[in-house]
Amino acid sequence: MIQNIIDLVHPDYLQIDCKGHAGYTSYPTQVGQQVPGYVGDPLRTWRDVTAKNGVALYLHYSGVWDSVAVKNPGWAALDADGKPSPKATSFWGPYSEQLLIPQLRELAGTYGVDGVWVDGECWASIPDYSPAALAAFTSATGFTTVPRKASEPHWFEFLQFQREAFRGYLRHYLAAVKRTHPTFQICSNWAFTDHMPEPVSVPVDFLSGDHSPDDSVNSARLSARFLVRQGLPWDLMAWSFSNKPTPGPRPQKTAVQLQREAAVVLALGGGFQAYYKQKRDGSIFPEQMPVMAEVAKFCRARQALLHHAQPVPQIALLFSTAAHYRMINGLFSRNNSRIGGVLQALLDSQQSVEVVTEAQLAGHLADYPLIIVPEWQYLDPAFKADLVTYTQNGGHLLLVGPRTAALFETELDAQLQGSAKANSPLHLGPTTAVVTGDRQAVTLGTRATAVGEIRAVTAAAATTPPPAPTPAASIAPLGRGLIAATYFSFGGAYTKEPNEPARQFLADLVRRLFPAPLAEVTGSSSVDVSVARNHGRLLVNLVNTAGPHRTQGILTSIPPVGPLTVKIRLAAPPAHLTLEPGSRPLPFTYADGIALLTVPSLSIHDIITIDL
Repeated sequence: MIQNIIDLVHPDYLQIDCKGHAGYTSYPTQVGQQVPGYVGDPLRTWRDVTAKNGVALYLHYSGVWDSVAVKNPGWAALDADGKPSPKATSFWGPYSEQLLIPQLRELAGTYGVDGVWVDGECWASIPDYSPAALAAFTSATGFTTVPRKASEPHWFEFLQFQREAFRGYLRHYLAAVKRTHPTFQICSNWAFTDHMPEPVSVPVDFLSGDHSPDDSVNSARLSARFLVRQGLPWDLMAWSFSNKPTPGPRPQKTAVQLQREAAVVLALGGGFQAYYKQKRDGSIFPEQMPVMAEVAKFCRARQALLHHAQPVPQIALLFSTAAHYRMINGLFSRNNSRIGGVLQALLDSQQSVEVVTEAQLAGHLADYPLIIVPEWQYLDPAFKADLVTYTQNGGHLLLVGPRTAALFETELDAQLQGSAKANSPLHLGPTTAVVTGDRQAVTLGTRATAVGEIRAVTAAAATTPPPAPTPAASIAPLGRGLIAATYFSFGGAYTKEPNEPARQFLADLVRRLFPAPLAEVTGSSSVDVSVARNHGRLLVNLVNTAGPHRTQGILTSIPPVGPLTVKIRLAAPPAHLTLEPGSRPLPFTYADGIALLTVPSLSIHDIITIDL
């Protein structure tokens, strides 16, 4: 069976189960608890066959989440009421020393596997109210009162302290395992990704996460664009099946569906893996492997061209570490609907976008023609000053949402009136379309120019004068640059249901600020565009996002789009211009710094390659 997988798929590596969230191992461990009912040693078989074929073997291992280990007294994190967690281990308990580290050494030494993908880590961590944790918090901060909920003083400081405890836990077990097995590779699932949006501060070997099994294209769109600037090798894992409710077993995704999920990742320079379920005896379902074989061929055809490609700076969409950690009430929980909705609207308008943190932008703000701050309610004062300087020096800055605009009233030459109305329906002019989002009235100064208008949707009688319209957005000069803002937000609503008038409004505003992108694609709104460089070549990735991928669990086909008209702005005529894979020549004309060409049809993913 294992040999058949290798012969069909030709993988770089296989990753199999080892210890799940329940805490039981699927191999005869000497230091933990093996799942009841196993006979023999399936892990040994997997290792022997993969080693014979020169295929790396990695293991799925549940870290912080261990439902067996937390039954030991003193091993579980305690909640605010002092109740032991049924899942999460304590960073102040003996779990890492007595189980995690010995078990990882056992896997590296006894079995010689290449590494582990440690699951249930940052996203499974919880605030710990154990006596040791509270004593450490008091000692580190001097606060004698410990907050129990978000409304109490020092809540943010308490969560930040707990977040650093997770980083310390990571550093500790990585260092311990590396001391004895230095080539053993360790990844902590979702660490230093959009689950944990911060600089890499722990020497993990690579970054990874399993994007959502449903609405997977949008999930991968955000995570991939965040990971590409983190400075480490990375991949994303797709789920081979859907979780959408259906009679019978979980439905398996088709080859074209997984190929598109892969394309979103490959276009950003990442690696790709897909999760297929194992049976209780450690085997898999062989009838599912032909689909993965087709997906692997798709990836291989693009690997040499795209792997480790780096994006060309165009639009930077800020994922604010400082604001995110103030917004969430968990340690590393997600709250990405608003930034995700803004990203989707930009991508649906064929913009090449990166998702970046303050740290990733530091020293590189001027590289980006446009920086967008999407609906964050807090910015570090020093970073805000950097954004102002960037704009004064000729950059273009767009603020989305009234609460974000409120941080820059002086620079916008605008005064926000009253308070923001949350989740309120509004008419977005000049159309009569209804958009749901936060909105706020604004008075503009002489420097600012209004763009569009918003009217409150009211159920009042027709005899009642409707509220006066207010600007939907404004643009103002700031030094040598431009600063703009929308006084309504729509990211959360767009995530739930894309709204064409809202998308078009944002696209028109972006066009005013960024009129000449490096690559300009027209002909379909169902194309993701990402511009990158690799091996000295300029690459324009086109990914077909047509079809109901947001709402349907299984897609049997993807409708092709095209013809697409593509403008690429180049300082000189290109030496060669081809469509990959397949080295297909693309006729083009060149005039006034623009290479103009047509892609007749796009099925899933093509790359325009330019040799300068």
